[in-house]
Amino acid sequence: MSLADLNKVAMAMVAPGRGILAADESSGTIKKRFDAIGVESTEANRRDYREMLFRAKEGMSYISGVILYDETIWQKAEDGTPLVKLIEAAGSIPGIKVDEGTEDLAGARGDVITKGLDGLSKRLPKYYEQGARFAKWRAVIDPTGGRPSYAGLLSNVHALARYANLCQAANIVPIVEPEVLMDGDNDIEQTYAITQWVLKETFQQLYYLNVELEGIVLKPNMIVPGKKAAKKAGIEEVAEQTIRCLKSCVPSAVPGIAFLSGGQSDEEATAHLDAMNKLGGFPWKMTFSYGRALQAAPQKAWSGKKENLHAGQAAFTHRARMNGLASLGKWSPELEKKVA
Repeated sequence: MSLADLNKVAMAMVAPGRGILAADESSGTIKKRFDAIGVESTEANRRDYREMLFRAKEGMSYISGVILYDETIWQKAEDGTPLVKLIEAAGSIPGIKVDEGTEDLAGARGDVITKGLDGLSKRLPKYYEQGARFAKWRAVIDPTGGRPSYAGLLSNVHALARYANLCQAANIVPIVEPEVLMDGDNDIEQTYAITQWVLKETFQQLYYLNVELEGIVLKPNMIVPGKKAAKKAGIEEVAEQTIRCLKSCVPSAVPGIAFLSGGQSDEEATAHLDAMNKLGGFPWKMTFSYGRALQAAPQKAWSGKKENLHAGQAAFTHRARMNGLASLGKWSPELEKKVA
């Protein structure tokens, strides 16, 4: 696949009015989500839940791509159709999460490092053969307690760049995700400063490792204060600070930015994305790559019951549509009342 082909896929991932569904929860994470709705986390239940989403025809019309977990990319629907084929039939692009979580980074005061580079060059061609055209790797940056250390930051963004290089060599578009967590007491100024530092170092490493920026999608956090911060931030402030931060360090060659929701409420994640697109004035497409902010409502509506299938799909379609509108700067709070 040439750079032009990688760019074509990247541009399709950030197509106007569409965004990415992050359905790549690990077995441990999906168990927590299912526990909350009283559903046993069996392979069949996980398959049925994801099949419900992928068969939501209208909802999937707002989804450009779906990030899958290793289990899901090999699974088949109840009627024997590979789940990847359901995604393709909906006009969306299958993708795959390739990192293997985090572990403590030796010698770096409390920082963690993402695992998964070992054997990645052998795994990627198999995922491509299965239908994956993009991949995702998440670096986790804790901005509290004097973190990250420079060693912790550099180790993580270097691993991100190595992953991105391997993906492009395998004809797969890498989603580059350096996430500054929002669980702590960091204020919006701290989030801004650390995110800017992280992004500058990320693009430096991408340059060193010859990653073609026209063939990636960036998945950053928004500039929001931590959940335990004394001072909250308004929607406009978050939008303005996020755009300012990104414009200071993200090259215009990058086709698009697909934000993570990072634990924001459904409506907050939508409102922030909408406010940014209403402001405009940036060179990239800006859309969503949400997990919980797209799935919490359909999970609750479904609750593991076949008779709730249509209710679950309606809830998913509503959230997908709201975020599709936000990616165009055409969302409003009033639209939240018009459930699909």
